[in-house]
Amino acid sequence: MIKDKPTYISLFSSAGVGCYGFKLEGFECIATNELIERRLNIQKLNQKCKFDSGYISGDIQQESTKELIHNEIAHWHKLGNDRVDVVIATPPCQGMSVANHKKSENEIERNSLIRESVNLIKDINPRFFIFENVSAFWKTGCIDNYGNVVAIGEMITRELSSKYLIHHQVINFKNYGSNSSRPRTLVIGVERKLADDISPVELMPNYTAEKTLFEVIGQMPSLNWGEYDPQDFFHSFRTYPEHMLPWIQNLAQGQSAFDNEDDTLKPHRIIDGKIVINQAKNADKYTRQVYNKVAPCIHTRNDQMASQNTLHPVDNRVFSIRELMKLMTIPESFKWLEYDLSTLNSMSLEQKQKVSKKEELNIRQSIGEAVPTTIFQQIAHNIKTQLLYPHLTLKEIKELIEQNHLDNTQALKSFILANKGKYSLATLAKIIEYANAKRQQNSAYFTNKYIVQQIFNHLPNFSKDTLEIIEPSVGSGNFLPFIFKKYADKKQVKLTLVDIDPDTIELLQLLYDQTNIPSNFTVNFVCADYMQFEHDKVDLIIGNPPFSKINGQYRASLLENNFNKESTNLAEFILEKAIKNASYVSLVMPKTILNTPEFSQTRKYLQGYNIESIIDFGEHGFKGVLVETINLVISTSTSNSSKDNEYTQVESTSLGISIKQKSSYIFDQTLPYWIIYRDQFFDQVYAKMQFDIFDPFRDRQITNSNSSLVKTDKHNIRVLKSRNIVSNNYLIDIEDYDSFIDVATLEDLAVKKYLNDTSVYLTPNMTYKPRIIQKGKGYVVNGSVAILIPKDSSIKLSQAQMEYIESDEFRHFYKIARNFQTRSLNIDKTSCYWFGINTQI
Repeated sequence: MIKDKPTYISLFSSAGVGCYGFKLEGFECIATNELIERRLNIQKLNQKCKFDSGYISGDIQQESTKELIHNEIAHWHKLGNDRVDVVIATPPCQGMSVANHKKSENEIERNSLIRESVNLIKDINPRFFIFENVSAFWKTGCIDNYGNVVAIGEMITRELSSKYLIHHQVINFKNYGSNSSRPRTLVIGVERKLADDISPVELMPNYTAEKTLFEVIGQMPSLNWGEYDPQDFFHSFRTYPEHMLPWIQNLAQGQSAFDNEDDTLKPHRIIDGKIVINQAKNADKYTRQVYNKVAPCIHTRNDQMASQNTLHPVDNRVFSIRELMKLMTIPESFKWLEYDLSTLNSMSLEQKQKVSKKEELNIRQSIGEAVPTTIFQQIAHNIKTQLLYPHLTLKEIKELIEQNHLDNTQALKSFILANKGKYSLATLAKIIEYANAKRQQNSAYFTNKYIVQQIFNHLPNFSKDTLEIIEPSVGSGNFLPFIFKKYADKKQVKLTLVDIDPDTIELLQLLYDQTNIPSNFTVNFVCADYMQFEHDKVDLIIGNPPFSKINGQYRASLLENNFNKESTNLAEFILEKAIKNASYVSLVMPKTILNTPEFSQTRKYLQGYNIESIIDFGEHGFKGVLVETINLVISTSTSNSSKDNEYTQVESTSLGISIKQKSSYIFDQTLPYWIIYRDQFFDQVYAKMQFDIFDPFRDRQITNSNSSLVKTDKHNIRVLKSRNIVSNNYLIDIEDYDSFIDVATLEDLAVKKYLNDTSVYLTPNMTYKPRIIQKGKGYVVNGSVAILIPKDSSIKLSQAQMEYIESDEFRHFYKIARNFQTRSLNIDKTSCYWFGINTQI
């Protein structure tokens, strides 16, 4: 920013109608690029750029055009602008739009203009980027930087997701403040450095009740054929030969001229004295619009009755320019011509007609290809608001807590009340979370926006108008903005926020009062242990429950109603209760739920329901907390026999994987647990292996205190560790690492029975480089090595079979088999399943 004024660059900017919203919000335009000079001239009339050099007419594919853009960035940098805040790209969409019936052979290459935008974004490195285009945009083909034809969304994700958190969504602008129907794709990227505080979802325009055509233009003066409103030059329209007038004169609203019974009143030509009816490729040609419906999508040829949905509901004409401006939320302050409105109004009819003949088509086409001004204005407002908040690092937040002595609820309350406008809700939520002395006791860890953004994309859509939602462990409320955004279109949402900590509830009520709770939401704050909280069945239970271990009488009381009788994790109890009490459940869970023995009964229980999605966050869920997490979205109201419920969407935020899996395939009950990344390669290796041939043993008794790093007469029995085992059935000595134990101590340890057992095999624990050796005599192992005990005494592994376990092929297979986990790699009674025999060797 420069002097607290955010900056932006606009690519494929046409007449600047959408970008005018950024100007209205006080953004400075560094550079605007448009190929068509007459469109760029309209931007100049609206003083979009501070400097004339900012108006760049040229093909973005040319290096000379890119150089001009970079020159402007350098110019502004000298003026004090640290970097570009926003890059907007709205590339031509003729090759994608269903409205275009004449798609040329090079449409894939034309779509690849998006590639140029992506490359510029990478070079410019803005804080935010925006793409706007047709509904099919994300899945449409383009040519990437390597000459491959790929989906545009895939290319954007691959090229930009390492630096940006990206959200794409198809919305109809009529529901977001625009006054006409316009289904479009919006893509918003936020650099990852800001993503803890600012999410792309929160920058999206706000849901607004749609308006009817009458509400928007119903009060405007009626116009006769060829008439100009004397008070408004732009309330005028293009006329046609008078013989066409009877075709539309007697049409009712919603009726097309092709519906006329008399052929002479249908759109036609006279050829050799005979009537030839025109072809109606689109059902909406020559169609009178309906006042009590939302206005239709505005297209570039809105001057023609033969185009789509252009006829006024009452007058015998197409929509006027001013009506189109209202439908596209273009403010009256936007200038189309060098003359001011009073000058235009004072012209004679002949002069007006002359100006219209020269300028009208350019204006109308510019409107038809524009982004409604309000859409970009809302996004600009949201970005500016977020940018003007201080964005604090975790270190700065902790220093702020210490400096202001925010170690008690009263101090926090006072701080929130005094600083609610100074800091963003996200920052205040972090302060509450990190100042919470009971955060470890209650496992109340901050759910960052990066996680919630991903969850948002998979939340269920409901057709009903009223919803009931519960968050069972609300904490500082980081899910709330996303819940508000997701269900903004509902008539009424009853949201119950539960937390066991009374201080948290009290602070959350200060954070979320009536000023920032949407009018369609009723929020009920409840201080309670969710497991003791009774409620009727609701539509959705969402949240990040505590992963704390529980025991004693409390656990015993919960086990009475729990399917998994082995559970010790509070999150698992909450999950089961939520499934019984909601139509949909979306909960963050430990990733170990996929595979560990503790959750085997939970997995069995869940397979009775439809698991719609699994999002794998790996270790990125909680900063500073070394635990892997996933999010499960579960439908409890339908059976898995339904065809709609046969698939599970699996995504990995760390690996960049997004695949739609057959549910029965990844939850295959012949496997020891869920394999969510299962694929054809996995199946090929699996088919040639004999698995489930070992039982595991891992020592838990040998420690640093009862062993020695130095071999002595007393400590003379070797304790093998994981790093001692290398490839090719080979053991190595490692100075200051090797360990030894004495006979007397070993006598009381369970591992002693394997001292001279050569029928068992050894493999290092906690590694994605599995290797296996046959145990020799005279040594034992500690917990870093798993002992694999053959289930059948006849099981013998050849040297070649042991070598296969450390091959690249098997190691890749093993990563899939372990669900690419990074923390939960212990060899236990389920995961030892994968150490098998290659039957083809």
